[in-house]
Amino acid sequence: MRISSWQEELRGSLQDSEQLLEKLGLQTNKLQTIKASEAFPFKAPESYLKRISKYDPTDPLLRQILPLQEENNQHNDYVVDPVGDLESETVPGLLHKYHGRVLLVTTGACAIHCRYCFRRHFPYADSNPAKQSWQPAMEYIQNDHSISEIILSGGDPLMLADEKLKKLLAELTAISHLKRLRIHSRMPAVLPSRITESFLDLFHNLRLNPVMVLHVNHVNEIDEHVELSLQKLKTAGITLLNQTVLLKGVNDSSQALSDLNEKLFESGVLPYYLHMLDKVQGAAHFAVEEERARNIMNKLRETLPGYLVPRLIREQAGLAYKLPIL
Repeated sequence: MRISSWQEELRGSLQDSEQLLEKLGLQTNKLQTIKASEAFPFKAPESYLKRISKYDPTDPLLRQILPLQEENNQHNDYVVDPVGDLESETVPGLLHKYHGRVLLVTTGACAIHCRYCFRRHFPYADSNPAKQSWQPAMEYIQNDHSISEIILSGGDPLMLADEKLKKLLAELTAISHLKRLRIHSRMPAVLPSRITESFLDLFHNLRLNPVMVLHVNHVNEIDEHVELSLQKLKTAGITLLNQTVLLKGVNDSSQALSDLNEKLFESGVLPYYLHMLDKVQGAAHFAVEEERARNIMNKLRETLPGYLVPRLIREQAGLAYKLPIL
């Protein structure tokens, strides 16, 4: 039997939420769904959709990707750039918010469109160095010797082809004062077939110390294929961390987060951050009140060892660090 490539899987992604609901045996009118905008359309690969339960409108994986009418509700404190990305952009696609590290927006593309995404309104067309050249970003990093860590983000950096990633890593490795490479990606959990041998080869004898920060929000996202992808990354010498977004109706209970963090650790991943929702326009229905978040954290501390309890934080525009909540 022929095994399809991750690119083929990606091309076969579902891009019509009504078709998904039909597959799941759910009625559109009862869920108050909307047709997603062209600027931020519905998108999900089949490998992720297989993990969603049929006939369950409250499924935590479905809720993360389903465009609902609530997205159109206006809230004065929910904005298009909630974390101040644009203010921290030094050259196209390079964000310098925190001392010692910079973030490179490698692409605007993702394998899945999460409805709570804090960059759902980001102007990727104007801030995508990959379309032209990495050179301005490389020159900026080269000229600032206080920078020791480069963060690859997006979109999702693993949407780039291996050859493009190889070229990028070679340019970064040549900058002598860089010590660490951090990659933020949802791909190992969303499209585990992306973790190919050619991708893993990129980290063989890499001078930079590699860290991958995963974005997993619910234990049901971790099936056997995802576990295998994580094992491969771990074997390649990559430190694996996870950051979760606290989302109403998805994981806003101590039990849900306890199950997730236990499963992450079994898979070789350490919980890192539990993010309060970034107040991005269109995502207010995912918000969890801070008092409830604190109560959830206290219960986690009662039931889990300290190394399995992530730090509850909020990102605040203009602040020189992530703001601890508890």
